[in-house]
Amino acid sequence: MDYKKLIKKFKRAIEDFNLIEDGDKIAIGISGGKDSLTLLYLLSIYKKISPKEFDLVGISLDPGNGCDFSSVSILSKKLNVEYHIIPTDISNIVFNIKKEKNPCSLCAKLRRGMLNSSAKNLNCNKIALGHHKNDAIETLLMSMFYEGRINCFTPKTYLSRMDITVIRPMVYIDENEIKSFVKDNDIEIVKNPCPADGKTKRQFIKDLTYNLKTEIPDVQINLLKSLTNIEQLNIWHKEK
Repeated sequence: MDYKKLIKKFKRAIEDFNLIEDGDKIAIGISGGKDSLTLLYLLSIYKKISPKEFDLVGISLDPGNGCDFSSVSILSKKLNVEYHIIPTDISNIVFNIKKEKNPCSLCAKLRRGMLNSSAKNLNCNKIALGHHKNDAIETLLMSMFYEGRINCFTPKTYLSRMDITVIRPMVYIDENEIKSFVKDNDIEIVKNPCPADGKTKRQFIKDLTYNLKTEIPDVQINLLKSLTNIEQLNIWHKEK
């Protein structure tokens, strides 16, 4: 897949939610998976065509479980993006010290904290994450199914405690488009050695949405549309 189709959706999200401004220094959270590498690629392209002046810094958190980020270093150099690998003890904390039965929540919390701190140390005012359209849909459904509330991450979130803003420029891009882009451009993915990979509640919801698509072809489009359709949000309000 050519980058032009993706950059169009990428640019629309940036403009719709005012994600990037003049003078920004943006840390790109790079796990080494298809989503974060596509984000790295698209931000480097957008930097060249955007009228806004901003800087990019790639950050990978090494969880200490044998991840090899050498291919990310090569790609970052090719795209002329400054890149840092931050060593951490996340894997040992989650699986050996805490011995979490459901490790994803703690792991995500630790990664968020360390990424935020690393970005601040590099004088960044924004952090870009690789969440895409399907991630938003899955988060919405997980919140409803498991927590009984209508909730999802936002394309732009200001973290007052850290004084840093999180942006998600890929929220209009479909996961299958990302898969095609990575395959067609021979982008090397960092293997995820996490023992919980592919065995999570999120994976169950992901599979569910793809199964629903066979019966309701527009299900993903409509679910994403519901996140911005605030004029027609009809929820029950109990009278006190």
